[in-house]
Amino acid sequence: MKAIIWTKYGPPEVLQLQEVDTPTPKGNEVLIRIHAANVTTGDCEQRNLKLPFWYRYIIRAIAGFKRPKRIKILGMDLAGEIESVGNNVKQFRKGDEVFAATGFLSMGAYAEYICLPVEPIDGVLALKPSNMTFEEAAVVPNGGLEALCFLRQGNIQNGQEVLINGAGGTIGTIAVQLAKYFGAEITAVDSTKKLDMLLSIGADHVIDYTREDFTKSGETYDFILDVVSMSSFSDSMRSLKRNGRYLIANPGMFQIFQKVWHTMKLSNKKVIFGTVKQRNEDLIYLKNLIEQGKIRSVIDKSYPLDRIVEAHSYVEKGYKKGNVVITVVQNNND
Repeated sequence: MKAIIWTKYGPPEVLQLQEVDTPTPKGNEVLIRIHAANVTTGDCEQRNLKLPFWYRYIIRAIAGFKRPKRIKILGMDLAGEIESVGNNVKQFRKGDEVFAATGFLSMGAYAEYICLPVEPIDGVLALKPSNMTFEEAAVVPNGGLEALCFLRQGNIQNGQEVLINGAGGTIGTIAVQLAKYFGAEITAVDSTKKLDMLLSIGADHVIDYTREDFTKSGETYDFILDVVSMSSFSDSMRSLKRNGRYLIANPGMFQIFQKVWHTMKLSNKKVIFGTVKQRNEDLIYLKNLIEQGKIRSVIDKSYPLDRIVEAHSYVEKGYKKGNVVITVVQNNND
């Protein structure tokens, strides 16, 4: 099969299209013919290691210290069709259309085929939404599950005011739609070119961070979901209402220290560090909302597998609106 091999840490050019052996499913696994995969900012950060020191160490410990050895194929979001099933598999059958998150410890979505366990310890697998193409479904799992977990941790109630900072990416575009479904009034913060898209998916108000700092407006919110962690911690805290909650999706060490200090002061505002436990039932929950028309995918660009370098370069520059997809199999009905 064809796969994108991660040869070393560095720029997009370290990703190379190669022929490798097609995997064979074990008793509790399914073999999936991948139709589409998502290219995320997280994929790029794992490849280039432009991350805080402690997170770079984790990546090297998992993938390989000098170069990727244990994990050689990136990509954690995919949609495809089950090609064959292991002897112990009862939940799926050949021909089922599925979408999945492979999990941080496995990855492997940048390929024509992948084997996944039907009850994964790390990752999720479910039948694909019937009203989505493979490309549309491929961008949902990780971003959707993170958005769902973060909003649940924020305990959003109907009528509350919610601000999502970094709303125009993989997590943010689904978080906006989920928060709208939960009954919130949403302010979405991102760059100029993403604002119209954010209004189209349910944002009530938008703020262009290149022209305005939301923390200086004097507006306050019941919940702030900070996907990008680029705003001042103290200013963000001042933008919360009494008993408000501030969730940081990607905290740095300084922000962790600030949380400890803030907690010591016994404020009535709560700081949360986003944690995600991926569960199949949550992916099925998202699937049901998609089939009800409550959530849709936002896709900026689509590239064939052999243009993965170009796709990574585009995502790495921060241009993408929503998601960038790799199309592995061309489908006449997509």
